Amino acid sequence: MTEFTPIAATVGGILIGLSAVLLMAWEGRIAGISGIAGRLLPPYGDKALPSRLAFVLGLVGAPLVYAAATGSQVVQTVSANLPLMALAGLLVGFGSVYGSGCTSGHGVCGLSRLSVRSLVATLTFMATAFVTVFVVRHVVGA
Repeated sequence: MTEFTPIAATVGGILIGLSAVLLMAWEGRIAGISGIAGRLLPPYGDKALPSRLAFVLGLVGAPLVYAAATGSQVVQTVSANLPLMALAGLLVGFGSVYGSGCTSGHGVCGLSRLSVRSLVATLTFMATAFVTVFVVRHVVGA
């Protein structure tokens, strides 16, 4: 069972929203992680490369800063099943390309812009997540 921590969730949500607003204000870009990370690789090589790199490094560095500030590690559970992880990664990659964006782009930025396409995409993401959790916990029994 995952613990719900309302204060941490609220602060996290505020920081995510603030980062999305700042990225839109400063760069005119949507804070979609798949698009930002995907444009770090060739053939993209424009003036936004440093800001994309800083955004991704911030995602990776944030848990390290948290651990240094609080003295406690961020607990992350990752499956040891490498084929399952590879399949999941491929499905997420395919889904973000096929859906023209990822959960952060559609769920955070698209919904705030009242995009119908983002609403449909986010509902699809959430429904898929609900079904997956149900199947894994109650059908497969993992």
